[in-house]
Amino acid sequence: MEGSDEFMKYRSPLVSRYASKEMAYNFSDRKKFTTWRKLWIYLAKAEKALGLPISEAQVVEMEGHAEDIDFAMAADEERKLRHDVMAHVHTFAHCCPAAAPIIHLGATSCYVGDNTDLIMLRDGFDILLPKLARVLDRLANFAEKYADLPTLGYTHYQPAQLTTVGKRACLWLQDLAMDMRNLQRARDDLRFRGVKGTTGTQASFLQLFQGDHDKVEDLDRMVTEMAGFKKSYLVTGQTYSRKVDIDSLSSLASLGATIHKICTDIRLLANLKEIEEPFEKEQIGSSAMPYKRNPMRAERCCSLARHLMALLSNPMQTASVQWLERTLDDSANRRISLPESFLTADIILSTLQNVTEGLVVYPKVIERHIRHELPFMATENIIMAMVKAGGNRQDCHEKIRVLSQQAAAVVKQEGGDNDLLTRVQADPYFSPILSHLDTILDPKTFIGRAPQQVARFLSEEVRPMLEPYKTKMDVKIELEL
Repeated sequence: MEGSDEFMKYRSPLVSRYASKEMAYNFSDRKKFTTWRKLWIYLAKAEKALGLPISEAQVVEMEGHAEDIDFAMAADEERKLRHDVMAHVHTFAHCCPAAAPIIHLGATSCYVGDNTDLIMLRDGFDILLPKLARVLDRLANFAEKYADLPTLGYTHYQPAQLTTVGKRACLWLQDLAMDMRNLQRARDDLRFRGVKGTTGTQASFLQLFQGDHDKVEDLDRMVTEMAGFKKSYLVTGQTYSRKVDIDSLSSLASLGATIHKICTDIRLLANLKEIEEPFEKEQIGSSAMPYKRNPMRAERCCSLARHLMALLSNPMQTASVQWLERTLDDSANRRISLPESFLTADIILSTLQNVTEGLVVYPKVIERHIRHELPFMATENIIMAMVKAGGNRQDCHEKIRVLSQQAAAVVKQEGGDNDLLTRVQADPYFSPILSHLDTILDPKTFIGRAPQQVARFLSEEVRPMLEPYKTKMDVKIELEL
């Protein structure tokens, strides 16, 4: 069957099923190997400018073939040479015969390999940061809208004092804001490996420039700037320190932990029918139970977030076992762990944006849950009101204790509704406060400063953080799966 070969081998669902086109391209062979060629062009340009015998025609020839990669030839060369970089040197040289003698001049494999990885990491962060900003924006709008809607708080997943729907969203936002700062810092801390030679000493370039240290430093600086970096690492072995990978991936793993917590909360609230993620008109929740509306997007985020967190062990272990100036046991692992971390982060951010753009809140359900629990929570307010009306605090406490236990027995043993307030209203002892019992029991008197906290948090911490991304806020996410 035509095209059936595609289905005869494993395809990573990160790309085939979930990832955005821009992130999938960022770690593609096309991006990788065209970047290699650009790096060879940068090197040739800088070496020419600093006096090495490289002609303008050679540079122009290389620039004219930066994009037209013969992948089949490169694969054949790699099968023969067992070396991916030299395979691509030969493939590039084949279409640039005049430039062939100066391609990769003075460089080691890590000149293209490591520098390309650093470019991909930088560009990966540049893809993720606007997506994270959009999630923050959508959640901030949600928090603002529901800043003063009372809802049960939960500690130990047991009903606790009231909070608001918007304040709870701010707990999510606070963690995401930390992730925003972490990703931005990790991105800004990235440097270029630059032009360092086989063991990081720049010996080959010092020889090329006949012992001129200033020209070697100028070469490093010029290539670094051409690649779009402000700084290069002053010292490296053959590779840049693999702790850089730990730093980058730990910020992504931390983001995974945040999103797992947020989406777990959404799943718990969906079970309570207080909040639901968006549900498409023709979406099927269960093949067996047609009434179900499963939180499948939040579940997907949790599933992939676990993978993202687990990936962090790879750079941790890789960095710990690099011997002396470098060993090659990092290579195969990094081909998997670096792209998968960014692909996974990209997917869960896109999915979470879709969720936060369409969260559905059910105020009547929330109100019913409050009604079931509020009478118990209001007992201290009732006692204080009775004391203000001239009652004895200890007498009132005992009255409330007895009535509360009776009401609790109705709820737990008989499956009935909480009738504490009915019992309070029926007891003549509480007649001094019955006329303003509704005011005492207004849920909005139990939420403290939650609305004010939401307003201040959004204005002082969240909105300013989003200002650099305001031109990228209009992108909506439509999930294909």
